[in-house]
Amino acid sequence: MLSEFVKTADWKSEKHVPVIECAETLKTGEACAITVSVGKEIAHPNTAVHHIVWIALHYVPDGAKASIEITRCEFSSHGAGVDGPDQGLAYTDSIVTVKAKLAKSGTLYATAYCNIHGLWSSEKKVTVA
Repeated sequence: MLSEFVKTADWKSEKHVPVIECAETLKTGEACAITVSVGKEIAHPNTAVHHIVWIALHYVPDGAKASIEITRCEFSSHGAGVDGPDQGLAYTDSIVTVKAKLAKSGTLYATAYCNIHGLWSSEKKVTVA
């Protein structure tokens, strides 16, 4: 099973763990900003050799049988250029912010994929009132 390869840890001590930031209590039908980042406490490299490829955010309403994908963001600029690796003119940070309206309390799940260290995950419970 793929779940055997998903890693988790405390984001304060592990640079690969996606961090979910949003209010813990959301208002029904009101858009809220949700930010997911990798490397919040300990910077993750963003080089041609070692980088975060993508971040995805899912929402599982309480009692639901399936998740709802809120967003998926791919990071394409890691410093590669015509002069070689890490000689490019553009780099992207591993952070994405979306606005979402949630209708029911549930759990947000973030996953991030490092090209060297694989798949990492975290979760955050939110109350919708």
